[in-house]
Order: sequence, then C-alpha cells, then structure tokens
Amino acid sequence: MKLTFQLRFHTEYGQSLLLSGNRKELGDRELDKAVPLEYLNPEFWQATVRLPQDVPANAPIRYHYALRNADGSFVEDWGHGNVIDSTVLEKQEVLIVDSWNHPGYVENAFYTTPFKQVFLKPPHAGLQSPAPPALSGPGGAGATHTFKVKAPLLAGGQTLCLLGQGAAFGNWNTGNPLLLRRLDGGDFLGARLDLSAGSFPLAYKYGVYDVEKKAFIRYEGGRNRTLHNTLAPRRHTIVNDGFVVLPANTWKGAGVAIPVFSLRSENSFGIGEFADLKPLADWGSQAGLKLIQILPVNDTTATHSWMDSYPYNTISAFALHPIYLNLERLAAGPNKLLLARLEPERKRLNALETVDYEAVLRAKLGFIKQIFPSQKRQTFESGDYQRFFAANRRWLAPYAAFCHLRDTHGTSDFNRWPACSQFRAEEIDRLASENSAAADDIGLSCFIQYHLHLQLKEAAEYLHSRGLILKGDVPIGVSRCGADAWEQPGLYHLDFQTGAPPDAFATKGQNWGFPTYNWPRMKQDGFAWWKRRFEQMSGYFDAFRVDHILGFFRIWSIPSHAVEGILGRFAPAIPVGLDEFDQRGIEFDRDRFTRPYITDPVLKDVFGRDHATVKREYLVVDPSGRYSLKPGFATQRQVERHFAALKESRRNARIRAGLYELIANVIVFEDGDAPGRSFHFRFDMEKTSSFRNLPPASQSQLSELYEDYFYRRQDDCWMKEAMQKLPALKRVTNMLVCGEDLGLVPRCVPEVMRQLGLLSLEIQRMPKEFGRAFSRPQEAPYLSVVMPSTHDMSTVRAWWEEDRGRSQDFFNHELGRTGPAPRRCEAWINRAIVLQHLQSPAMWSLFQLPDLLGMDPTLRRPDPASERINVPGDADNRWHYRMHLTLEQLQQATRFNQDLRECLRLAGRC
Repeated sequence: MKLTFQLRFHTEYGQSLLLSGNRKELGDRELDKAVPLEYLNPEFWQATVRLPQDVPANAPIRYHYALRNADGSFVEDWGHGNVIDSTVLEKQEVLIVDSWNHPGYVENAFYTTPFKQVFLKPPHAGLQSPAPPALSGPGGAGATHTFKVKAPLLAGGQTLCLLGQGAAFGNWNTGNPLLLRRLDGGDFLGARLDLSAGSFPLAYKYGVYDVEKKAFIRYEGGRNRTLHNTLAPRRHTIVNDGFVVLPANTWKGAGVAIPVFSLRSENSFGIGEFADLKPLADWGSQAGLKLIQILPVNDTTATHSWMDSYPYNTISAFALHPIYLNLERLAAGPNKLLLARLEPERKRLNALETVDYEAVLRAKLGFIKQIFPSQKRQTFESGDYQRFFAANRRWLAPYAAFCHLRDTHGTSDFNRWPACSQFRAEEIDRLASENSAAADDIGLSCFIQYHLHLQLKEAAEYLHSRGLILKGDVPIGVSRCGADAWEQPGLYHLDFQTGAPPDAFATKGQNWGFPTYNWPRMKQDGFAWWKRRFEQMSGYFDAFRVDHILGFFRIWSIPSHAVEGILGRFAPAIPVGLDEFDQRGIEFDRDRFTRPYITDPVLKDVFGRDHATVKREYLVVDPSGRYSLKPGFATQRQVERHFAALKESRRNARIRAGLYELIANVIVFEDGDAPGRSFHFRFDMEKTSSFRNLPPASQSQLSELYEDYFYRRQDDCWMKEAMQKLPALKRVTNMLVCGEDLGLVPRCVPEVMRQLGLLSLEIQRMPKEFGRAFSRPQEAPYLSVVMPSTHDMSTVRAWWEEDRGRSQDFFNHELGRTGPAPRRCEAWINRAIVLQHLQSPAMWSLFQLPDLLGMDPTLRRPDPASERINVPGDADNRWHYRMHLTLEQLQQATRFNQDLRECLRLAGRC
C-alpha cells in the first residue's frame, strides 16, 4: 500500500520538512526517525511511504509535520488531528494533499479544551455523521476524493457546503449545495466525491449553509480554491484544506479572577475552599461570565506559619494545598458529630475580615488527623483511590514522604535533616512500607491529596455544568526547600535565586527565592518534569496562566549571597568581552567597575548623620583611597544575618538598607564562566553613584554598550531558548495557554507568542510600548487577555488614589474628560474602565472581583486599600485578602448582576 503526502509549504533557504506518525514507517512519532519530505515544486513538498497490506481496520493513521530550521531547531505543525481513516486504506494508493497547521493560527484556540468541552461542545454545529461515509460518490460510482476542512465557529444549525464547477460540485448552485458532515471524531467537516468525470483544474469554494432554514448564508473569503488532476487507478485522494476562510475573531468571553483563599461563603471555614467554587460558578453564570481564574493552589506548607500563605512558593508542583479541603464533605458517618464540635471555631474564623492562615490550617489538620484512623481503610481499599494512587504515584510517594520528614525534623530544609537528606527511592519505599512506624503519617498525606483531588475535580465539573471554565496558574518557580528539589536536585541551580529586575513597582528588583532551572538537564529527558506537571493540571483546569512566561526565554538569576533582586542578571545572556570595552574607547578598570564604589561623599549621601558610624563599624580603607566593606559584611546575606541578631529599630533598618545599596553600587558583574574576561551590566547602572562619578566620555560610551547588552544582542539567544521549551510543553496539553508577559519584555517575546498561539496579558497600567503612559484595551490583539489590574497590583479604586498625577492623566487622556479628576474613584469612573475592557477586541476580558464590585456604590468595599492581595517585593506580605460579601449575598445582588450581564451582552461577551 502506497501513501503519498503532499504538503503545501513555502520554505526558506536551509529549511526542510519531516513527516512523523504513529507507525514505525512514519518514525513512531519520534522526530529523529521521521520521514524527510522532498521538494516537489514551489507549492508542494512530498514524501512517499509504503505500508504492509494488513493494516488493522480499527487503527487509523495519525500523523503531523515538522519544519527543521537551518540552525537545527524544529517547529511542529499544531494538533493531532491529521488522520487517515482506515476505510480508505483498502485502496492500493492514497494521496494526501495537506495544509500546514501553523500553531499561531487563531482557529486553533477553538480546538482547545475550553471550547471542545464547554463552549463549542458537539453537537454545536455541522451535520453529524455517525459512521464514516462509504467510498461511493453520486450515482453509486466509487469515490475518488475526500474533501475535509475545519470551521470552529459555525453557529448552531449551520454546516459548511461545498460548491464549485462541474456536476460533482453542483455547478456553483447555492440553492442545493453539497452539505458537509462531521469526520474524524468531529473536528473536520467533509464529503467524499466521484471526480472521475471532472475537467481539471477544478475551482471550488466552501460556504456556510443554515440547515434549519435551508438557506445558503455566504461563501468563505479569499480566492477560489483549485484542485489539479490527481486521478489514478485505485487511488483515493484526501484533500485537507485546513481552516475555512471565515472570521475567527468573533468569539469573546469575560471572567473573574480571585484566589480560592479569598472566597467567602456562609459555609466557609475562615478561608475559601474548592467547594466554594460552586457558589462562585452559580453567581458567574447568573452574571453572564464564562471563566473563573484562580491563583496557584499547590501545597506551600513549609513552616506551618503565615509565611506559607504565599501561593507561589510551592513545596510540590503537583500536590494540592490541604487548607482548601472542605471538612463537611470529608467527614463520614460518626465523624460528622466530631465536626459539629468545631462549629464555634468555624463561625469565629469565618467572621474575620481576613484569613487567619495559621488558625485555619491548625484547625483543619487537627480534625483531619483525628478522623483519619477511622476513615483510612474505606478510602485506601476503594478502587477509585487505588486508580488515583497508581496514576499519581510518581510524585505522590515522594511528596508524602517529604511531608513526614518535614514534620519529624521540624524543618522543610532537607539539607538539615539528620537522615534522608538525599532522596533515595529505596529508603522512601522502606519508610512507607506497611510495617513502618511512618506508614500512617505518610498515608495521611495520600489520604488528604485524594480527597482534595475529588473536591477540585467535582468543582471543575460543576463549573462546566454552569457554562464556565476554570483557569489555573502555573508558578514559574518551586521552593528550594520542597519535595521537587529534594527528589531531583539536578533539575535546579540551587545556588541561585529567581526574581525580577527593578521596575516602577519594585525599584530594587524582586527576589522570589526560588532556585533557577537547569534547562540543559531538563532537556535531556524531553522536559519530562514539566510535561508531567502540565498533564496533571489538565485533570482539573481548562486553561492556565503561565506565571512569568519570560522565564522560559531568560530568567533573572540572583546569586545566593544577594538579598535584593538588583544584584541579579539575565541568564542565559551573551556577556560583554574585554575587547568590546577597548573597541569603544572605554578604559576598563576591573577594580573600579566590579567592586562597590564607596567614598566619603557617597557615604554622606546614603547614610547622612550615620556615615561616621558606618565607616567605623563596617568599612576599611583600601589602597585606592576609597573604602571597602569589612569581610563580614561584604555580601547582602552577611549584612542581613548581622542585623537579624540585633534589636529591630528604624536606625538599624536604615543602616541595613544603606549597606545593601553600597554592595549594589557597581557597574558590571564578572561572568562566572569567564572571570576577568567577560562581564554583565548591573541593571539601572546609570542610577548608581559609581557611574555618576565616571568621566562624561566614559559614561556616554558605557551607556551605549549597556543599551546594546540589554536591548539588542540577546534577542536571538532568548528566542531560541523559548522555542526549545515552549512548543514541546504546549503539545503535552490541550488546555488554553495564556502567558503572563509583563515586566521588561524582550522584543522577541510577542513574536514567539504569536507563533505558538499563546494568549498575551494586556494590563492598562503596564503598557508594553515604550514611551506610553497607558495601554489601550481597544488596541489589544485578539489572542490576549485584557485586565485593569492583577493580584500583584492595587485595584482600580486604590490605584486612582495613589498617584494624583497619574489618575489626572488617565482622566483627561484615556477617559476623555476635561477638568480636574475626582479625588476618589467614583462608581461611574470604575464602570467606564470596566466597559473599556469589555469592549476590547481581545478574546478575554478578566477582572479582579473588587474591580467589578467597584461599579456599584452599594457593594464596593469602604476602604479600597484593603482589597490588595499582594505587594511585590514585600517579603512580609500576608496573602490573606477575603471578599467582604459572601457568595450568597453576591448572588442576591440582583440589580448589580443584571446590570453586569447587560454590559457583557452589549459587548458581545455573554
């Protein structure tokens, strides 16, 4: 049996194409074994494959294409939808005329989980075909051709029709066109025709037909399609025309973003739970919303203190947080009576304005441990639990052992454990064995994770029943003292920390404390850890937000001896060589450029009246006549430890901050791989007193080199980094993927996201275009999410009052109002901002709940500052924000809900 594949594709010099599929003749889906295509003509590339005659009738051939670039990198076409149905394999020869499915095509978004499972769930449109059409054409003659095409946004009652020249195509008769039916599991619409009497080349087009009204609606856009003569004895031709040419930017939705811990219902236990997603979905459906976005819900329990309230410092990228477990649904039989004794504490905690993280966790874990002995057998012997454990054992067993060792040794820092500080699978198996003293403790974590799984799965399914989807959040990092780093330390650079460079919200940068990823090591096994992570998320979520997607291009890497993010640099990054300084006429003084620049004027400027004390206690004079920090204070971590042992006071805090500033007062950092020969610029170099005290000519030359280093030379390097990782990870899941692409965005990022069809995040207060004060929602790309604020920012109302100049500028230029801006963000202003976002062309408009409630003076919180969830860069931030209304009260706010629904309807989002 002969299969000939012809792919329409215009390559560039150095590129080639490959064919990969689910049979050994097609490389068993391994690109290094894929079949190379040969250049046929300017329009097509071609490959021929011969199969044995005994291909199983129930085994369709699935395949896709890959483009190999001149540099050896690959770009694969999108999806797994290329199928050769076994019914056509009875022919001696099959010719497949294919279209490349570019991952960035907008239409691909509508074949992701949210649309296939909820919004456009079949049978939504298109005539259904319960079985593949027989290989026969009009009049009973054998069918020579199968035409197939995708049309994701057909309305209910509509299908596609095929029109063209010749009798088989109906001679362009729109009154009685050939109607297409669902093929290949529902993604494709198609028809089989006998074109043996056709006159080639044949011109044809697809159109939209209303089956219920029996009316032709319109032709697809673009020129007529053309089919050249492909007839041959015992050959069947499959023409895959890709996507029909119809508008693909018409679907829009709106949603609410709120952390699970912030939810408040009458049945909550002082914190939001997975069960509270159900009444939130009831309200969302009532108001016309289509999406609920939450923050990470992974376990962060490292210290059992409020510091664990930080949802991005996960001790496991797979485990869910025990604090979100609903005890009423967990307790069975007599244990419900035990739960009744906790009712006074539940009511007390639930009445609090904010989350008392420690008290909630203590109460919940105490109760779970109390009922575990009486419920464990029923759980562990159930077939559903055993299937759950088998599917998740790879991460669940190490995580459960980690939790036991954490609590046994009183710390999550595994480096300090007297035993099992290094992960060994055989030791963990012995620890978890049935006769081990630790078996019950380890079993408790498995018990908790199973019930969390059930409750989150149930909540997600309930959202679907109400017409909403659930969007999760993938943290960019993991805890350096967590189960992932303990089990596979080689996947991380534990001697570095991740963070972000300085910006308007954090002038000293951010230090998140997570270890950086060892991407070369991760690549060796095809990014298996990341793939498992995404696969596990797809069991609960329909879409997800990739936190700090810029980290897949380059990460802000901070040495372990630093406290502030300002001492970091991008990794990877192409350094500046010594020769480059020389070429620009810069006299490079290694000591002057790499060591902190400390002089008497600098000390007086930084410390004021304390400069003499600082000079005496922390500095020594060096041979150059400047000062150096004493050995015990040479790094920010050393300074931090010193002041941690002293009594906290304003003066000590001021001196500590000043010493941090001195340590960061450098121009370049030495490159660790080539010390003395290559260097990296310190971010915001021009703001340092070290730079300001250089000669003007040196300043000018250094500034030019600095601009080149940060804004030009790295782009190709960072694009290649991202294209090694993101395509492989995106193929693992069919969730809709959104990237949090905020901050210092490299020029290559928008293009990569467009190429991969990833939705960008557009925040009005964080414009991506240099020199603009605000971005405009009406200018957002379709594949994007527009939001007026995020959890890392103040809400609209609070922001309005923070900077009078900014709000005045916004009032005049973005709202188009004259005169002075109101000092408070009145309800009509908040509403106007919400409407700007709803009327955006973006696929999604999302809002923090307070930004929606801010439209109603009777529902908004009295103090807008209390609505903020997080302050980036504040290590002492407590993540404890809660709704001030219950979800039940929100459902009863009929006037507000009707008004919001009408706003969504008028914007085409409901």
